[in-house]
Amino acid sequence: MALIKSISGIRGTIGGNVDEGLDPLAIVRFTAAYATFIRQATGAAAPRIVVGRDARLSGDMLRQFVTATLTAMGCHVTDIGHATTPTVELAVIWEQAAGGLILTASHNPAHWNALKLLNGKGEFLNAEEGAEVLSIAEANDFIFAPVDKLGHIACADYAQRHIDAILRLPLVDTDAIRAADFRIAVDMINSVGTYIIPNLLQALGVRETILINGTPDGHFAHNPEPLPEHLEEISRAVSEGNFDLGFVVDPDVDRLAIICEDGNMFGEEYTLVAVADYVFGRILQGGAVSNLSSSRALKDVALSHGRTYHASAVGEVNVVACMKATGAVIGGEGNGGIIYPELHYGRDALVGIALFLSHLARKRMKPSELRKLYPAYSISKQKLELSPDIDIDALLTAFRTAYPHPVTDIDGIRVDFPDRWIHLRKSNTEPVIRIYAEAPDEIQADELTQDAIRILRQNIFV
Repeated sequence: MALIKSISGIRGTIGGNVDEGLDPLAIVRFTAAYATFIRQATGAAAPRIVVGRDARLSGDMLRQFVTATLTAMGCHVTDIGHATTPTVELAVIWEQAAGGLILTASHNPAHWNALKLLNGKGEFLNAEEGAEVLSIAEANDFIFAPVDKLGHIACADYAQRHIDAILRLPLVDTDAIRAADFRIAVDMINSVGTYIIPNLLQALGVRETILINGTPDGHFAHNPEPLPEHLEEISRAVSEGNFDLGFVVDPDVDRLAIICEDGNMFGEEYTLVAVADYVFGRILQGGAVSNLSSSRALKDVALSHGRTYHASAVGEVNVVACMKATGAVIGGEGNGGIIYPELHYGRDALVGIALFLSHLARKRMKPSELRKLYPAYSISKQKLELSPDIDIDALLTAFRTAYPHPVTDIDGIRVDFPDRWIHLRKSNTEPVIRIYAEAPDEIQADELTQDAIRILRQNIFV
């Protein structure tokens, strides 16, 4: 069993002995620490906190402990029940709340769950703020409210308001989508996408939608990571059923993968690339941001439109900070995460669906044809597991000296070549170096990662 405490929240497996996983004691401790942080940060005696969850089996248990702890801390709770991560983020804004808690382990398997922490803007806490919550929890430095100061719980549903906000976006072209007469298959992995995606597609003007794994009971039908090897069912359904395309979301609906009409993957890295191409074609200024481990195809597309591109450190909060600093009109991560600030600063598969369909309908192309418009790259992802006593920073420094090429060091080491790159960064939670490389084809990308592993191993005992 595992419990991982990080600046972005706390996540762990359900069950086991105390401190072995995300047990009730840990849930109460970290929720109380978060409530303390929010009270200190806002100065509010009784701040309002939005709580939403995905459909995991442990979700209701987690919800009960979290909401009870928040009221015990004197906070008022708006419980929006089963909700996507982006819906919770928007609900914080619409409720004018002081913060929000999302109960989801995102793409982790069903026996995991997590507390994800939001500020009053509906955005994830930054590193300094997250560290403060961890410090409060470590010291048990919180005070529960007296009986006459307990908070209360109200329930709300923001799914339709989320859909309405998307429909109002100027770049969402429902007329073009309706005219395209799309037939679409959607794999919702038996989680909260079931509550909102069918209604969104209907409102957008999609002619027919079939749901795959559309029972929101938390029994995930396959590994939640939207990788090709986990998506054989929907790939067959799209190609054999003559659907125009397929969509796949993760359990909390902040990542979007696309299946082409022939059953092949559009490419998770290319979800953001295609949406950015559409946005640049309709908005006259503003650039793009993605993290250092995302495809360079986004940079290529941005430059082709005469726009700027910036790379941030890995992590949604870092992408958002860079987007705000550079005035980017589109951003995200290569895992299918779309951040469209016209709606809000958070990864949102729902707005990604609306913008992608608008783009596809206006292009009057099949998804496989649209995919061919963009530069073809392949990414290799590897990791090197090390013993805890090894100095990982020293290893990264040794790697850096092996390549006389431009280096970016805002998050590990990234080396850029004319037509490829390699990025090494250490894990924040375990003695591991993660290695990502991109090149014109799979063989060359794998050669880059294997070369990096060879260099690192040569320097372990130096």
